[in-house]
Amino acid sequence: MSSARVAVAPGITTKVASRARSEPAKPARRARDKAAKTTQLSEFAELYDQYFPKVFAYVYGRVQDKEVSLDIVSDVFEKAYIKQKSLRSADSFGSWLFTIARNEVSSHWRKEKPAVKAAQEAAWETELHHQPRGPEDTLLHKERLTALSQLVKQLPKREQEIIALKFDAELTNREIARVLSTSEVNVRVTIFRALRKLRERMKTAGDATA
Repeated sequence: MSSARVAVAPGITTKVASRARSEPAKPARRARDKAAKTTQLSEFAELYDQYFPKVFAYVYGRVQDKEVSLDIVSDVFEKAYIKQKSLRSADSFGSWLFTIARNEVSSHWRKEKPAVKAAQEAAWETELHHQPRGPEDTLLHKERLTALSQLVKQLPKREQEIIALKFDAELTNREIARVLSTSEVNVRVTIFRALRKLRERMKTAGDATA
């Protein structure tokens, strides 16, 4: 009997020792996981600070409602945080984020079914970027922005989308191409055509009021 106990003891001792070694490892693992999560949150917070202004500008340009835009942007970043592990390259975060934003805006409009989808308040022509110097300049500036916004609404939906990504979100042509799954050449040509239409229509409107 005693020899049997002796034979079994080493195995039991080994299991107990192994269990004893694993016990301290659990708190250590939890600490490492917590530290990793803290680092992940910190890194994402930096991305949030970097991209929030552009994402909000893009969403607001498509929605034209501050509170609704804030809700949509919140959903965009929440989904980005949850799904960021699926992102293969950190370099493509920007275009990936705006793909999410574009989908969220589309989802919003499918629910709302608005008559007008894309009024633009930003200026897309060089002359509209200047800061008005006085009351008359300020009034003229606002009138031209309003006129430009109305003209943008008349563009085809795809041109409106690309204009919003280019001038509200301030994305590069390459980033826009990634978001829309098209080529940079297509983006560049679309922007050129859209701006040419806007220039011609602004000129026509100006001649009509002269």
